[in-house]
Amino acid sequence: MNNFFFGIYPYIALAVLLIGSIARYERDPFTWKSSSSQMLLRRQLMIGSVLFHVGVLVIFFGHLFGLLVPHEIYEAFGIHAEAKQLLAAIAGGIAGIAAIVGGVMLAHRRLVDPRIRTNSSFWDIAILLMLIGQLALGLISVPWSIATAEHGEVILFMEWAQGIFTFQPGAAEHIAHVPLIYKLHIVLGLTIFLVFPFTRLVHILSGFAAPVRYLFARKGYQIVRTRRQAPLSARGSNPPASAKQPAE
Repeated sequence: MNNFFFGIYPYIALAVLLIGSIARYERDPFTWKSSSSQMLLRRQLMIGSVLFHVGVLVIFFGHLFGLLVPHEIYEAFGIHAEAKQLLAAIAGGIAGIAAIVGGVMLAHRRLVDPRIRTNSSFWDIAILLMLIGQLALGLISVPWSIATAEHGEVILFMEWAQGIFTFQPGAAEHIAHVPLIYKLHIVLGLTIFLVFPFTRLVHILSGFAAPVRYLFARKGYQIVRTRRQAPLSARGSNPPASAKQPAE
């Protein structure tokens, strides 16, 4: 099971994320934009959204650089494994608290207000609860990370993540014996990647890709794919009665 969840499952999740996102954009690009309900409970949305997005962005880029940048680069700047783990735990803990407070505010708003709840899809609610659960698992692991910083467990996660991205066999063995809380955190994170293309999270890609698309792929026009059953020519073939000329 360890080899499946940490040696095979990462590739499944990343493949679905990549292929699914491309397929969704090709099939229905206008669903990439996050549906807005900002006119409802606006104050709660603004505060919750800022806390949630800032916290999540700090955590995401912290994990990205913390796991994928080779440890030798940190050593060159005098940052050893213990200091790196303490920094990650403290900074991630602060950002995690902000994100989970914001996430709970957004979840309360989406679940309690009947108008927002009615216009929310299953995945709108599910992905928000999954993200809150992921943040909670991360916060639960913070005390353990601080207490075990001297053992440099962060190196094991770096070797695992870098092994996955460089297609090294046996990468899962690096984290075979880490505490269960870390494994649950990783599996839920990979599951979020897996369902990513089917949720409103795809609007993140629009934000990152917008500058590149504007500079290199902008066509100057958009092709709109209608969902109407009848073509517009058929719908407009019969003019309204008010437009007909009276008989002489």
